[in-house]
Amino acid sequence: MLDRAVVEEFCEDEFEDLELEIPDDTDKEALIEAFCQYVEDDYYEWLKDNFKSFFDHGDPDWDWIKGRIKHYCKG
Repeated sequence: MLDRAVVEEFCEDEFEDLELEIPDDTDKEALIEAFCQYVEDDYYEWLKDNFKSFFDHGDPDWDWIKGRIKHYCKG
């Protein structure tokens, strides 16, 4: 779940950079919530796809996975 305050700050910065303004008839909190849910929906699908790839659709190559562990968990 996204931190709504962080997303709001991010959006404010992006709006400023792009010189965009939220229309007067659009509630800022509702806009941020809708954007967060949009991102979370997309993120969940992305996560599912990557899970399938990483674990080779239920037939994981554990030697490859151990290599990824070594690569990412150095230290």
